[in-house]
Amino acid sequence: MMQKQKISILDTNVLIHDPQSILSFNGGIVGIPAIVLEELDQFKTESTDRGRNAREATRILDGLRHKGSLREGVKLPSGGTIKVLFLPAADTPEDFPFLLNVEDNRILLTALSLKDEYNVVFVSKDINARVKADVLGITAEDYMKGKVNEYDLYKGWIKVQAPSIQLKKDFPDILNFVLAEYKVEINQFVLVESNSNPFNYRLFRYLGGNNFKNVQMPNLRWPIAPKNPQQLMTLDLLLDESIQLVSLIGPAGTGKTFMALLAGLQQTIVTDLYEKILISRPVIPLGPDIGYLPGDIQEKLHSWMQPVYDNMELIMHSASNRQHLETVDHHDDFGHGQGPKGKRFKKKHSKFDRDKERMDLRSLNDLINAGKISLEAITYMRGRSIPFQYIFIDEVQNLTLHEVKTLITRVGEGSKIILSGDPYQIDSPYLDFSSNGLIVAANKFKGQPIFGSVFLEVSERSELSRLANELL
Repeated sequence: MMQKQKISILDTNVLIHDPQSILSFNGGIVGIPAIVLEELDQFKTESTDRGRNAREATRILDGLRHKGSLREGVKLPSGGTIKVLFLPAADTPEDFPFLLNVEDNRILLTALSLKDEYNVVFVSKDINARVKADVLGITAEDYMKGKVNEYDLYKGWIKVQAPSIQLKKDFPDILNFVLAEYKVEINQFVLVESNSNPFNYRLFRYLGGNNFKNVQMPNLRWPIAPKNPQQLMTLDLLLDESIQLVSLIGPAGTGKTFMALLAGLQQTIVTDLYEKILISRPVIPLGPDIGYLPGDIQEKLHSWMQPVYDNMELIMHSASNRQHLETVDHHDDFGHGQGPKGKRFKKKHSKFDRDKERMDLRSLNDLINAGKISLEAITYMRGRSIPFQYIFIDEVQNLTLHEVKTLITRVGEGSKIILSGDPYQIDSPYLDFSSNGLIVAANKFKGQPIFGSVFLEVSERSELSRLANELL
């Protein structure tokens, strides 16, 4: 019996997720139901990412149209053939269980009509559509290109244990073992813990060859210290001007936004490394644009950026509490006040110093009015080149890899971009832990000298917040 030819039938959401998916299948036939073309036509006028991707997919199909008949089949560069598929002319099978006034169901009917002729595989990002396909006896798959298995997530650090006596050396012997036994990427951290005390540790960042950087508590303008090793790793990457792209990954309460804003303030209003901080967040949960929010543009931005305001207030509160003290402990990464040789010390701050610190750390609205911070919708960042700015994009887990690429390519000369998000809280219906742009971009950039990533796993928000993450 001759084996049937494989046909991969693409759902509309696959083309919206990745317009290049048309060109990503090797061999066989790539089928585009005519109903998918109708849906692309509906979306193409939108100013959203869905509209942009619909237009790009249509442009790709238009380019292929010039090479032959899409109805008869056009050869793809990958070696396969692309065809536009039509609903069967015959009557709908009596046992077809779904309503045909739903476009997704008509796409499934198109696939069902080809089962006798082809080995049909229905490809969709929609879980419910895949379930329906299975009910009809059609093989269904997720679109897998660019997916990262959770176990393959690049955390940006590894942890090893060593005798405490090694921690007193400039270069602990365990680092040679790490180089021999692990595949260590450029800018990956090695957390060396004492065998007997996990709070006694040293932190190193790999720089290539046999070189490691001994990571120390940075000298910040305000007396705020990281609360755990991952927060120290985060500050080390954020304050290194040679690293242009940083990804911060982790659940709520781990300090991603707090650390990103703290480092941005240090480098914008203290060291003047960047002209200003640009902050943006996707608005996936709220609709296609901030126009859905109440009030004028400033009120819309305030509502949309409320997490940023909350973190700015927390930074100011943390700094203010410490500045009320006559003396201020300078914390190392253990949270202890220690000098370079492990001796405790206290540094006195004069009233002038404390007043100057307060003047530097102004409210978010003051910094916006002074032109040092701008809050922008991601929609308005496309088509721009953004030089000499500290760019912080939060909630990136709700963006596709294509959208993340669009943002990164906006980075101009002298700028740095930070991508932050929680892959366990995704609002986009067609993204998951493995396929969102934050996770995939981090895995693709690992090992590049201008890139660093940290997976933050310890919640510092509150005991209640920690328990909620664990119990609920």
